[in-house]
This record gives sequence, structure tokens and C-alpha cells, in this order.
Amino acid sequence: MTKALPNLLDFTLEEMQEFISSLGKEKFRAPQIMKWLYQSGSVSFDEMTTLSRDFRVKLSKLARISRPQIVKIQESKDGTKKALLRLEDGLFIESVLIPGKNNWTICVSTQAGCAMDCKFCLTARNGFKRNLNPSEIAGQLITLKNELPQCPEIKNIVMMGMGEPLANYDNVLKTIKNLTCDFGMGFSNRKITVSTCGLAPQIIRLGQDICINLAVSLNAHDNETRNKLMPVNKKYPLEVLLDACKKYPMPGRRLLTFEYILMDGMNSSVQDAKKLAALLKGQRCKLNLIVFNEYPESPFKSPQPKTVEAFQQTLIDHHYTTMLRKSKGSDILAACGQLSGSFGI
Repeated sequence: MTKALPNLLDFTLEEMQEFISSLGKEKFRAPQIMKWLYQSGSVSFDEMTTLSRDFRVKLSKLARISRPQIVKIQESKDGTKKALLRLEDGLFIESVLIPGKNNWTICVSTQAGCAMDCKFCLTARNGFKRNLNPSEIAGQLITLKNELPQCPEIKNIVMMGMGEPLANYDNVLKTIKNLTCDFGMGFSNRKITVSTCGLAPQIIRLGQDICINLAVSLNAHDNETRNKLMPVNKKYPLEVLLDACKKYPMPGRRLLTFEYILMDGMNSSVQDAKKLAALLKGQRCKLNLIVFNEYPESPFKSPQPKTVEAFQQTLIDHHYTTMLRKSKGSDILAACGQLSGSFGI
């Protein structure tokens, strides 16, 4: 089988400069190409008119430009848009555009499927297919921005879609560099959030490599419960995870986020809230509470509103900044834990 040409959307600026230099061209051509790819959304070398015609022809023989393709768009009654996207090898992933008060957030996938097997997550049911390349992670944003009719202005990026971002560490880090590069998408580090189920060593590594917002999916105050919900806890139990979180640098007044999915009869009582408050004592953090989003044949149920209110108030009484995240897109299976990348669901 013939090896595919390198995809330029997989290159960081430094890698692009090395590639251009290997072709005998000036390094300043690399930022020009990055702008065409990320800011203009070019999918053809012919569009790159700041490059000579001969160089464009040469590039077309040595490299390619490929990004995910839109297959289907669903719109929720609350305005949330879910995109089913096809990758080059025929696999499918999903991205979600979430409306806010003054801007929109895109939730991108970092893997096709997921190997973490969290018991409350629909993505886990389909198993793990493979890691996504930088062109496929950032490409979700680029494709929707350039090909979705009347695409809203996207101000925030959350890596909370299909997959565990820190299990695809190198590609996620390269993607973040391209998203924040002045010649790439130009996003501020403050506008990008990576979510993890709790890969402790990678949390420490991420804090050393780059400074972005981190959200940790917690969902329990004790190892016994968390083991049942999240198998990753058997490898990195709460004491190991929370130690890694304390080492993660959040500059200024920014706080690390703990996400906590409330499941009826599992982790949502006032007593659970009190034990959670005790567990997190000494952590510089805020809490995002998420009411479990039910899906067909889901093993858990959503708690009653009065239960959710009591849980939140208990944490507030213990002086934690605690927000209840309003689920968006649950009617089209676009809410937290509902993505599957499947036609059949």
C-alpha cells in the first residue's frame, strides 16, 4: 500500500518550517502556509496565492490537505448543533457547537471512541478505535467554521467530546499549539479547556508543557464508588489524582475545575456532598455539577431537582464555588456523555 502524503494540518509551525527548509525554501513561507490552512480554511494549494505557482505545484506533489467532512448536522430545541463528521479512513466522530450568552463554545473529540470505559458514558459503549491526529482535532473547528452555513462565532474550545484527551497526549499538545499560534487559530490559552478522567502522570506533564484550563472528571468522593464508575481509578486512585491536581499550575486567580456528574442513588446525597467537600479541602478549585444525561438503556438515572439543589447548596455552604452546568442538546444526544459517532443512535 502506498504511504499517504503528509497532511500539512498535522504540522506545528516548527515542523512546517523544517519541512519548508527541506524543500530549499525560506522559513518565512511556513507562517504563510499556516495562515492559509487555519485562518483562510484553504483546502487547495491553488488558493495559496502568496506562494509562487511552481512552489504550489511542488507542494501538491509532496503533501496534502485533509480535514474531517460534515456528514450530518442536528440542531437541538435549545440551539445546540451536533455535527457528525467522517474521517479519511471512514470512521465517524462528533463535535458540538454550544450557544452561550455572548459567544459559542465548540466541544471537540480527541479520539474515535474511548478506551476508558466510564460506566455512565455512551461513547464508551462503542469501544476505542484510534487516536485522532492534530488535523482531525483542530480540523473539526476549521471544517465547521468554513463549511457550516452561518456558523456562529466560536470563542471557546473544550476538549470534552469523544475520547480521553490525555490518552492522546502528543497529538492534543500539538493541536493546542496550532490553535494558540498567531499564524494558526490565534486562540488564547484561557479559552481552551482540556478535560480528563484522571490520568495523573499526564496531568503533571501537561502542567509542565503548557498552561491551559484543566477540568477533571471526579464523580465520587471515595475510591470504592469511583472504581465502580470509572475503571481508571483503579490505576490512579483519588489520593494519586488529587496530588497531581495540586501540582497543576493555574496562574493568577484561575482555578482548576472538578466536574461531578450527579447520578440518582449513587453519588448525589447531601452526605455525599459533605464528604466531597472534605476530600477537596486544600485544593484551589471550583466545581461544575452536571446532572446525569440519560440515554437509551442508560444504567443510571438523573436525580430530582430538589436533590441537585441540596447537593449544590451543601458545597456552597462549605465555601466552594459551585456551578450547575445546564445541559445543552440532550434531545439530540449532544450533551455530556452522550456522544457516540454513530448513525444508529
